[in-house]
Amino acid sequence: MGRRVGVLALQGDVREHVRALTTAGADAVEVRTRADLATVDGIVIPGGESTTIGKLLAIFGLLEPLRQRIAGGLPAYGSCAGMILLANDVIDGRPDQPLVGGLDVSVRRNAFGRQVDSFETEVELAGVGSVHGVFIRAPWVERAGDGVEVLATSAGRIVAVRQGRILATAFHPELTGDVRVHRLFCELIDGGP
Repeated sequence: MGRRVGVLALQGDVREHVRALTTAGADAVEVRTRADLATVDGIVIPGGESTTIGKLLAIFGLLEPLRQRIAGGLPAYGSCAGMILLANDVIDGRPDQPLVGGLDVSVRRNAFGRQVDSFETEVELAGVGSVHGVFIRAPWVERAGDGVEVLATSAGRIVAVRQGRILATAFHPELTGDVRVHRLFCELIDGGP
């Protein structure tokens, strides 16, 4: 298919996403610079710590270029912290927290609780089927805009969404060995569903 998918490699579970994307058939590369960003057909913003990733995006001069590329149509997938960074609004974020934006949702950070409250459960993901959801200090979506498709819920909360070519999950499919979510993202890059 020839798609080159970048994984933002400033902090978080970068290797796991690279491995999942490679298994899903993508040419996966780590993105640390503007030059790296300029070469990709899609970008994954991994789980990690959203405030730290946001600050590092600003320090490395990637925040504005990433915002511009996504606003210009670059497909993006965010898992956990990546979902927070892609949200247009974070309900309980720090006032100085840098966000990439592009996804018309309001997200609550650490919504399911602290690290000790992390859990795993099966999640029914539209277009994919049942996936094993690993929720680690996970967010949830409290408000989804009109153009946002809800793909999955857990415990009555929205945990996966799609808006155009932006995909986000509150859970970490990259930690399970199941690459169907990454394949779905690759299909979005290729102009699929």
